[in-house]
Amino acid sequence: MMKIAVLTGAGVSAESGIKTFRDSDGLWEGHDVMEVASPEGFQRNPAAVLDFYNQRRRQLLTVQPNAAHIALAELEKKHDVTIITQNVDDLHERAGSTNIIHLHGELLKVRSTFDEDLILDWKKDLNIGDFCEYNHQLRPHIVWFGEMVPMIEVAADIVEQADAIIIVGTSMQVYPAAGLVQYAKLDAQIYFVDPQPSISENRRITVVAENASTGVPKVVELLK
Repeated sequence: MMKIAVLTGAGVSAESGIKTFRDSDGLWEGHDVMEVASPEGFQRNPAAVLDFYNQRRRQLLTVQPNAAHIALAELEKKHDVTIITQNVDDLHERAGSTNIIHLHGELLKVRSTFDEDLILDWKKDLNIGDFCEYNHQLRPHIVWFGEMVPMIEVAADIVEQADAIIIVGTSMQVYPAAGLVQYAKLDAQIYFVDPQPSISENRRITVVAENASTGVPKVVELLK
């Protein structure tokens, strides 16, 4: 049984119908990301930020895991698999994966603005006036720009111990997540699934130039 670390990004969920984080013009569905994904934006206009995430949450509840999510869940039957995802959806969980680290938070959770460790499951709209038990406003449980990524050290430890690493649906350009590969053991085999790969194949790296839904099942077959 191998230890396998899987690094996933927006490209995995895109094929389920979840829109990628931002387009080439730097906007996130017409919004300046700093207005909807920063503490300053939330302070300036909390209602607009809550509405933005309410729309994302509603959409998430209408989509399903795709073949990539399902194949990664299947891999757990043979190996010790940990998924380290930049995605805030729950599609890995719904597909059946059980060891998941969400680097950037979770859309179906909210937390207190008073106590960041007070986290609640949340599937409905979040509105102004929805308070925690300490009478403070709740906010999306999302890591915004300028905030610490609390799980990054845990993720680095997982990568450091992995015998194989699968990278899928992410260009690995966004830090600190992009720096995780640097923790890989020298003899760890790396599988990179991307329709337009930014890295070349070599003795250590196997590139599968396909979308997640077709490329990931192929990698899983190789590792079974």
